[in-house]
Amino acid sequence: MFSTLLADFQIIFERDPAARNWLEVLFFYPGLQAILLHRIAHKLYKIGIPFIPRLISFIARFITGIEIHPGAVIGQGFFIDHGMGVVIGETAIIGNDVLLYQGVTLGGTGKESGKRHPTVGDNVVVGAGAKVLGNIEIGNNVRIGAGSVVLRNVPSNCTVVGVPGRVIYRSGVRVDPLEHGSLPDSEAEVIRALVDRIESLEQQVEQLQHKQAPAPVYHISIATEDVSDATENEHNKIPTTQGAACQLKNKAIQEFLDGAGI
Repeated sequence: MFSTLLADFQIIFERDPAARNWLEVLFFYPGLQAILLHRIAHKLYKIGIPFIPRLISFIARFITGIEIHPGAVIGQGFFIDHGMGVVIGETAIIGNDVLLYQGVTLGGTGKESGKRHPTVGDNVVVGAGAKVLGNIEIGNNVRIGAGSVVLRNVPSNCTVVGVPGRVIYRSGVRVDPLEHGSLPDSEAEVIRALVDRIESLEQQVEQLQHKQAPAPVYHISIATEDVSDATENEHNKIPTTQGAACQLKNKAIQEFLDGAGI
């Protein structure tokens, strides 16, 4: 118990550059206060003591603005930065060295019974306002962007953003807990690719309409042949660089759509 509390205390100095001395951390960090009270409530909850664990949880919520059900299982080195509005459900399981920012919810999706809250692996970072809902598993070293809504399992070593959450990065590189705000905007990239595609198609349509302008009757057969040749030539004249760029944009769009399935 003591080693767990010590890990919760030390992790703050590792992950928060604003933490200057132990006295400030002890008195002015609601995330630390909430987890300390939860450790006590969880011990009482496990041995079956009624009422008291929920009372401790309620007092912690009143003091810190953080609601953690006494039944939630939380590993060592757990840190809630700022913390206001964080909610952790009864059957949630959280691994070691996990960082949550303010407004995070680890909740359920309905009134189902049994295991109904997320299982979060080790070294996970969940950005401000993110919602992780349902009996799903979040792997180790996962980074969830601020404001994301995650409804499906996430493999280890992934970065998830968006509503619903999409995997936009897979790697074995360790997550940097202080860079959750520098995530790429996958939706903007896909929209830009689609806009570029529309503009390209509009230019091609305009060129074809210009080539197919009405011609004199006595030249109609020649004009038709010219238009056909011009159309064929126009297709043949697409630069290689333009085709390569188009393939890259197609790849970005496909990866975005595939990411919706995590």
